[in-house]
Amino acid sequence: MHNAWERFHDATLELVRSAPIKQRLISAYRRHLADLQEEQLPGDLRESFTRVRRSMSGVPPLRGEDAVAASVRKMSNHDADECATLIVEIFGSISRANATPLRAAPVPLKPRRASEERPGDADSAETAVPQWLAKA
Repeated sequence: MHNAWERFHDATLELVRSAPIKQRLISAYRRHLADLQEEQLPGDLRESFTRVRRSMSGVPPLRGEDAVAASVRKMSNHDADECATLIVEIFGSISRANATPLRAAPVPLKPRRASEERPGDADSAETAVPQWLAKA
């Protein structure tokens, strides 16, 4: 059983593919979110997920299709974009809630010795002072 973060992560990856938005939305929802229960989400995200779920199942299907396909078929491209955006926003919220602040470990710096200079460091054309400037 995948947790909510994994499911929304996978759905988000599905949404960034190159297929048309409606096709990506159907695939993301069916494959990763359709059987997700609201109780698996943090309380403040349940309402948003309920909105996604309603928009993905609100239209009675025609013969040979399911409610997801029917609902997305009836959406405008703008509505499909908005639904996909809400899925990504839920993923972002879950990610932020699960994030722990990272502290970078200090990296010890080792001073470079003159004997360790790279070839051309001292007399490199990039570091040499142009003659016209040296005369000033």
